[in-house]
Amino acid sequence: MGGPRERQGFWLLVCGYAVSSYGNYLNLIALGLFSYHLTGSAWATGVVMAIRLGTGFVTGLTIGKVLDKTRRRPLLIGMDLVQAAAMVALVVVPSLPVLLLVAVILGAGNTTLVVALRSGVPDLVGPDERAKANGRLVTARSLATVLGFGSAGLIIDLGGYTAAFLLNGGSFLVSALALFFVAWPSPGPAAEPATAGGGGRRAVWRMLPPLIAGMVVVRGLDALASAGHNVALPVFASITAPANPAGLMAQFMTAWAIGSLSAHQLVSRLVKTLDHRLFAAATCVMSVSFVLAFTGLPAGWLIAVCLLAGIADGVTEIGYVSTLQTLPGQERIRLFGLSASVENFAFGGGMVVAGGLLTAWPVLGVVAGFHGIALVGVLLFLLLSVRRTHDGERVDQPRPTAGADPG
Repeated sequence: MGGPRERQGFWLLVCGYAVSSYGNYLNLIALGLFSYHLTGSAWATGVVMAIRLGTGFVTGLTIGKVLDKTRRRPLLIGMDLVQAAAMVALVVVPSLPVLLLVAVILGAGNTTLVVALRSGVPDLVGPDERAKANGRLVTARSLATVLGFGSAGLIIDLGGYTAAFLLNGGSFLVSALALFFVAWPSPGPAAEPATAGGGGRRAVWRMLPPLIAGMVVVRGLDALASAGHNVALPVFASITAPANPAGLMAQFMTAWAIGSLSAHQLVSRLVKTLDHRLFAAATCVMSVSFVLAFTGLPAGWLIAVCLLAGIADGVTEIGYVSTLQTLPGQERIRLFGLSASVENFAFGGGMVVAGGLLTAWPVLGVVAGFHGIALVGVLLFLLLSVRRTHDGERVDQPRPTAGADPG
């Protein structure tokens, strides 16, 4: 179990993560609107988002090696300070080159924080407390989502893009201040390579238990499906509620976020074991709920299914992250980096494909198609898990690797 100092460090991380996540969700809206305002082109706005996600993809592939060799606290503080400086630069020099540079910096910074935080949770709180810790992180992110999306319009209306960008920059400074007081556990000796002749991503995949590898694939399909409904939501809102599409979108996102906020409480009270079956079941519930949300339900039912989707989304993330955290230290770091790359690639590619399909297909068809792919993937994963379980393999017992847990 992590000691009092590690637990205090974790709570500081939660606070810093919540504040920086608030700034990021605020900035998702502000930066998107600013991109369109600056370029006057929807295509250029999409390019900015693609660059941000693409940078996250590349960072996920390389961050495992960086975290193996670098102390986390100075790395994360440095990334926060660079991101804060980038937001100030965008205020001072509001130009397309600076905007593209900001997209690169934000993509790298967000992925670095997520991988470092997820892979470091067992070292800060102890392996027995990781599910509770992950639940608190999901709660912090969900609260940040509600506040970030909910306040973006008001902040931009009152203070313009300058206020939004400076507030986002300030959130990175708060995160850096919190990280300054976090004492990460000292790293152990470096592990030997997983295989003699292979390295990097191929070595990670080869050393993974098949069920955990399957969970990473399902998580990617989940990100693909999420891209579909995120792109489709503005179109759906404009068609369904032409007089007030923003109101419908607010209902949708707020209900989802409240459901996600509730997930930690439900898991801590009702769920005794977090495993691949709970992860798969929650993914199915989430996909079905999102599809139902686009069928034109009355307001009350729409809120109910979005709430259920949020609960399932939170349970899925808690179960997924907690399971991956059972792996040894360095293997865990590389796997979370790989997972971040898979999610960024699937989400970014899904947004491009969904945007193209919406020009020819109805909204419900696009959303159902994307989530249908995720459901098929989950069913295949469950079939595989049943076979592996019958063969005596357990998902929570990874194959041993050399070396100690680095923290």
